[in-house]
Amino acid sequence: MIVQMEGIHKAFSGNHVLKDVSFNLEKGEIHALMGENGAGKSTLMKILTGIYSSDEGSISVKGKTVHYKHPKEAELDGIAVIHQELNILPELSVAENLFLGNEQTVGRTGWLKTKEMNRLAEEKLSELGLRVKATERAGRLSVGKQQLIEIAKALMTNADIIIMDEPTAALTDREIDTLFEAVRSLQQKGVTFVYISHRMEEIFSLCGRITILRDGQYVGTKVIANTNFDEIVKMMVGRELGGRYPDHDLIPGETKLEVKGLTRRGEFNDISFSVRSGEIFGIAGLMGAGRSEVVETIFGYRKADAGLIELDGQALKRGNPSDAIQQGLGFVSEDRKTKGLITDFSIKENLNLVNLKAISSSGWVQTSKEKRLHDELVQKLGVRASGPNQLAKSLSGGNQQKVVIAKWLGTDPKVLILDEPTRGVDVGAKKEIYLIMNELAKLGVAIIMVSSELPEIIGLSTRAAVMFEGKLMSILNRDELTEETIMHYATGGDKHVRK
Repeated sequence: MIVQMEGIHKAFSGNHVLKDVSFNLEKGEIHALMGENGAGKSTLMKILTGIYSSDEGSISVKGKTVHYKHPKEAELDGIAVIHQELNILPELSVAENLFLGNEQTVGRTGWLKTKEMNRLAEEKLSELGLRVKATERAGRLSVGKQQLIEIAKALMTNADIIIMDEPTAALTDREIDTLFEAVRSLQQKGVTFVYISHRMEEIFSLCGRITILRDGQYVGTKVIANTNFDEIVKMMVGRELGGRYPDHDLIPGETKLEVKGLTRRGEFNDISFSVRSGEIFGIAGLMGAGRSEVVETIFGYRKADAGLIELDGQALKRGNPSDAIQQGLGFVSEDRKTKGLITDFSIKENLNLVNLKAISSSGWVQTSKEKRLHDELVQKLGVRASGPNQLAKSLSGGNQQKVVIAKWLGTDPKVLILDEPTRGVDVGAKKEIYLIMNELAKLGVAIIMVSSELPEIIGLSTRAAVMFEGKLMSILNRDELTEETIMHYATGGDKHVRK
């Protein structure tokens, strides 16, 4: 075994996050680590890499007992980590982010080999299918492109153990395929991977073994070839989940939102579609197609150069997100860290942000209303937390996403825009979010859902628009939604948009 962890315990402020957990890695394998949000997966890996210390237990790496006190010690021992939450420094260039802490210099002079680092950066990123200028400021790139930079940075360390925590959460199928090719190539060279993901299809496609945690405890380890989706789900959640998607019995009503000729130069052009009350309208496309840019423009994050947006037949005032909220729009961003949450605020304070009117009286926050809002939304979304005052940054990624969605549910929106709503969310929580989306649609809410997961688009959408390079290629009815048809238009197939 290249890694052995035995009897690992960890508690934070009396809350036991890991209880007697064991985990082992064989050299050259791709080993999946799964469990619901809050099960302890990321905590276990942070203990392995020296971010946290365990309260009890032992760890050995490559046959020697280790007690890493800092992640740099683990890195020097050949362990690299691709974290779920992006660690990009937005003001630095792409190349500067890639080589941060490992800059190439001329001898002992300290002078940077800038041209060489720029060349290598573009070369490494192109291997992952990303063609960007090394000198471009990283903060200007989409979340998916930033994720590929994180992945490239880890792959460039020449590590022999790589931990990947939700590496494909912001990637489309094409980028995922390219990443998997790189992973399999490194595996053939003896590199060992821990692969943390909530996407079951990826686990069964890529991994050889899988270890499941539940509520901070070890449940079991299975050989992928000897198990199946239903068994893994039952091990993760302790119960049968039933179908992955709700029964599709939505009956759309009148047109709620209409977008006409929406254009933003350099990003998308002449986008027109309508969304009816009581429907889930999907938007599909590859990275860079302009999906997020369109919905961010509808909500007021970005300014349109042309076009009209109507809500209930009236032109929508498009000044800023505050105006959109007042008119009945809600928006769950794909980037919860910068646009969805204030991570230094508590759960309660984050829920309050867009619900101050509902919990206030004469300009004063009413504690009883505040508590009622928190209890109702946290229970509805199944947020795992110690209480309303727990800081958002201390929650797992999936629970952070639930808080973001809960925040908007409190506003009773007429139109709810969901950009990658289940990114970083486990299979049990995904089903809960799907059911809530269905419930909201049945109550008459018009839902727009951007998703990179084609099964999600197909399983949930009443209709779906497909975009390619800033153009709307087609709007497909439910009976036309297949992976082959969507990919035909997403890769530039003949345009066909119904009027």
